[in-house]
Amino acid sequence: MQAIGYNGCEFIKLEKVLSNPTGQDLLVEIKAISINPIDTKVKQTIAKDSGPKILGYDACGIVCAIGEKVSLFKVGDEVFYAGDVTRDGSNATHQLVDERLVGHKPKSLNFEQAAALPLTSITAWESLFDRLKITSQDKNKTLLLIGAAGGVGSMAIQFAKQMIGMNVIATASRPESKAWCKQMGADTVLEHQQLAEQFKQRSLTAPDYILCMGVPDDYLEQMADLIAPQGCICLLANAQKSFDLNLLKAKSITLVWEMMFTRSMFQTDDLIKQHRLLNSVSELIDQQQVVSIATQQLSPINIDNIAQAHQLIEQGDMIGKLVIGN
Repeated sequence: MQAIGYNGCEFIKLEKVLSNPTGQDLLVEIKAISINPIDTKVKQTIAKDSGPKILGYDACGIVCAIGEKVSLFKVGDEVFYAGDVTRDGSNATHQLVDERLVGHKPKSLNFEQAAALPLTSITAWESLFDRLKITSQDKNKTLLLIGAAGGVGSMAIQFAKQMIGMNVIATASRPESKAWCKQMGADTVLEHQQLAEQFKQRSLTAPDYILCMGVPDDYLEQMADLIAPQGCICLLANAQKSFDLNLLKAKSITLVWEMMFTRSMFQTDDLIKQHRLLNSVSELIDQQQVVSIATQQLSPINIDNIAQAHQLIEQGDMIGKLVIGN
C-alpha cells in the first residue's frame, strides 16, 4: 500500500506491505480523511531519527477484507472511524483498524462529509455523556462550551441541543465563528474571556456543566468562579502548568478529563462502545437531527494537501472541520 509518513522534518511517501487482517481487524480502503489538532500534536513528538510515522485519526472508506473474528461488518461496507493512536494512521490508501472502533457511514453523506465526524463526535459524545454524565434528566440545565467553533464544540452543541434540549452557551471570538456556533444551535454566544461579567450582564444562569476545549490554565479561575455549586467541568487539552485544584473545593466541583483514545490505547473491556456510538451518530445524521461539520475540503490525498491542512490547523482558527478526499 501507499502511505504518507512524517519523518520529523517533512511528509514523505512510503510503500508498505499490505497485510491481511486478522482477529477483529478490518482492512479499509480509504476514500477520505480529516485532519485534527491531534495530528499536529503527535507530529511535534516525532524525532528525526525515530523513523517516519503515519498520522491520521479520521477516515471514511470501504471494507475490503476482514479478520476471522469479525462479526460487525462485511466486505463492501462503507465505514467511518477515528482509529487508534498507537497504530498506523489513515494517511494511506489502506488501513487496518479494530472493528470495535468503527461505525457504519451515514447513508446520506458522501465520504468527505462523513470523514469530518468520527474523532469530533466521539470526543463530544464521551465528554457529555460518559464524563459529565449528562442525561435526559438534564434538559433544563445549562451547558457552557468554551471554544465551541471547532470540531468538538460543533458536535457538542448539536448533541446537547438535539438529544437533550439543554440551554447551550458557547464562546467564540470572531464574527464568523460566533455565527457558526449559532448555526449549530447555541442559544447564546459569548467572548472567551471575562465570562463571569458577561453572564452577569446578560442575566444568564450559572452553568451546571462546562466543557472546555481551550488550554485549562487560561480558564480554570474563570470556570471555578462561574460554575454552579456541585457542577462538573470536563477538560480536553493538556495543562501547560500546574494549577490550584483547591479553587474547586468550596463548590464541591467535579473535574473530569476526556481522551477519546483511552479505550483503544488500553484495550478496555468496553471498546465496542465506540462502534455503537458512531452508529448512533450515523442514525442522527440520516434522521437529519445532526449535520456534518465539514467546512473546508482539499483533494486529492497527497503530501501537498496534507502539509497544507496541517498549516491551516496550526493557525488555530478553524471553524468546523477540514477534510481531504480522493
